[in-house]
Amino acid sequence: MGKGFGELAYVRGIIKYSLSPFEQRAFAGALSYGVPNMFRRFRSQVLRVVPPFVIAYMIYNGVEKRHGQLMRKNPDDYINDE
Repeated sequence: MGKGFGELAYVRGIIKYSLSPFEQRAFAGALSYGVPNMFRRFRSQVLRVVPPFVIAYMIYNGVEKRHGQLMRKNPDDYINDE
């Protein structure tokens, strides 16, 4: 009933090379190259990412504090109540 999937066409001139997963070194150079590269990338982006978050937090904190003050009852309004 026809060819199966993967055998639909015969292509000539393509050579595939691959390594067995058991022969690859997945973490080769992770400590010597990966960790210093991570710190370098962090340092290059920290001044671009942190200031907007700090400004947004300061605005949020100020708004929440002011909202808490406005929601408080004024004790002077209830001096004559008994």
